[in-house]
Amino acid sequence: MTDEQKRRAWVGDLIHDDDADRHGIVTDVYGGSTWVLRPERGPDQWTSQQPHRLRVIKTREERLREQNAG
Repeated sequence: MTDEQKRRAWVGDLIHDDDADRHGIVTDVYGGSTWVLRPERGPDQWTSQQPHRLRVIKTREERLREQNAG
């Protein structure tokens, strides 16, 4: 397992939420225990209190690099 796969999800990261079985972007973290997520597109949001189930697909930094390159 690479360091990136072990990385804990944080604000701006594109993740897959195993509980909700959907992709999203972390928009906020409250007290280090509640993650607020929203789909890549759309106004919906959901929360997770189990960060170990949030798999980081792309970090915020990777997403910004791709955006700036395009």
